[in-house]
Amino acid sequence: MTDALLYEPVADHVWRLRYRLSENGHVHEPSIQASWSRVALALSGPELHQRDVWYERFRAALSDFRFLPAGRILAGAGSQRRNTLFNCFVSGALHDSIDAIFSALGETMITLQEGGGIGCDFSPLRPAGMLARETGNIASGPVSFLPVWNQACAALVSTGVRRGAMMATLRCDHPDIEAFIDAKREPGVLQYFNLSVLVSDAFLRAVERDELWPLVFPLDGRPVPPGAMICERIWSGSITPEPCVASKTVSARALWRKLRAASIAFGDPGVIFIDRVESTNNLWYAETISATNPCGEVPLPPHGACNLGSINLTQFIEHPFGTHPKIDFKAIAGTTAVAVRMLDNVIDISHFPLNAQRKSARASRRIGLGITGLADALIMLGLRYDSEAAQDVAAAVMQTICHAAYQTSIDLVSERGMFPQYRAAKYLESGFARSLPAALRDAIQHKGIHNSHLTAIAPAGSISLLANNISSGLEPVQAFHGHRSFTGIDGIETRMPVHDYAWTQFRQMFGEKTPLPPCFIEAHDVDPVDQLKLQAALQSHVDQSISKTVQLPADADVDRYGHVFDQAYQLGLKGCTVFRAGSERGTALTATDMPP
Repeated sequence: MTDALLYEPVADHVWRLRYRLSENGHVHEPSIQASWSRVALALSGPELHQRDVWYERFRAALSDFRFLPAGRILAGAGSQRRNTLFNCFVSGALHDSIDAIFSALGETMITLQEGGGIGCDFSPLRPAGMLARETGNIASGPVSFLPVWNQACAALVSTGVRRGAMMATLRCDHPDIEAFIDAKREPGVLQYFNLSVLVSDAFLRAVERDELWPLVFPLDGRPVPPGAMICERIWSGSITPEPCVASKTVSARALWRKLRAASIAFGDPGVIFIDRVESTNNLWYAETISATNPCGEVPLPPHGACNLGSINLTQFIEHPFGTHPKIDFKAIAGTTAVAVRMLDNVIDISHFPLNAQRKSARASRRIGLGITGLADALIMLGLRYDSEAAQDVAAAVMQTICHAAYQTSIDLVSERGMFPQYRAAKYLESGFARSLPAALRDAIQHKGIHNSHLTAIAPAGSISLLANNISSGLEPVQAFHGHRSFTGIDGIETRMPVHDYAWTQFRQMFGEKTPLPPCFIEAHDVDPVDQLKLQAALQSHVDQSISKTVQLPADADVDRYGHVFDQAYQLGLKGCTVFRAGSERGTALTATDMPP
């Protein structure tokens, strides 16, 4: 029997497959409402005062899919299972020895087994061909270990664990960067990995000036080779400059073109503008960052962790498709306040795969509150995704969420205290904190704040399907109708018809024959630069980052679309990736010309 609130077949399928509580074949939840009640009850557990009141507020925020906690929370909160409620992790810093490498692999597998996605910076590993100082063995290089991680993840998935997700990063000045860029050129390799290059400001200046770019690695006490070029770098895992030896120099522009061409052709690697990430990090004084979670929206320090949730913007549109539709900003702010409290409570009730992750999460109390359904909300407002008006609305919405989230975290100090790593003067010196309104900065100065970071925009894919197939995250609508494929644990593929939420609402209101207004545009209709401009409008009010995949046409090549990463940097973004229609990476969604 289908749940009436899950009127899209795909929504009911996703709920039954991923989020309905069941055990040993016994179903414990007859409806999505029962799932909401379970989650609300679990998240109200840490409340010391008025727990019943907060349960009702949490339950109300979840109702009608107004607030969508990330999938790990929806599936695990209140289930008594030994799974983490956190989606986002970064592994501990890699050390360049066999035992340390495989210890890190073990930690990664434990994290994946319990439901978390994880990122890892492979930059500390010696480049291929370098001699080990003590054993005399020749290093195989960081890229050689990616298939090891990938195969271990595949073995884990074969035991019934949900599909693993990993991110691998490598510095743009590592001697093996060219091999890293080419790592996914062969079809079907590294299928559990996303790849991103850590792109520095210095590298982009070298590109602009058409300079040679040295590829280097720390000496780490080794003797200086005769005639070698030595420079200083703050290497991954370090906080102070250390001497590095250049193995060779390459054309910066040629390397940049190689990266852009590979990304367009194969969807990987993406880019992370790491200096911008560091300069805007609220905890710049307490941590270094060289990796993100698998989808890139949460840059994290070694053993860092963050939980996620998204506000469903489609539920805050008044008079949709009408003459004067509008957004209920007051309701968004109110839901934000409740959502911040819910995500903060997740930190206290969640199991963590590793003690180091628990320690990191509770030291910073990071949360990642974002949005989903943006494209559908814009359509309901009568706005084209690629318009300046859409950018203005997106910025206003995210500003409302950001300011309400920070105010809530400030207010939480009176009952829960400041996060342990808080240092008032240093916290307010970060690039993002300096952009906050004077009133919020003054409040932080005098009262403190309970969470180090509060906002991030995730892809929100499965939870957006659950909410009757709203557009996911900040992305444009992929297709208004089509079929979507799901592969079960048994390996059997299921194809289901899907209809976009805004399209369905419009048809219910105006009938099947009414022509769609111009605001109904799909991803292939939106120029890549306009996609980036909307992302930039949001990034100004996001203290972490945004998961964004720029949609490119099937005939895209580096000469026509190689500027996308340059444009992303110029717009102040922290990173992005691209996807070319029809590329090898593929998609689970197949569009159809007529509604199925």
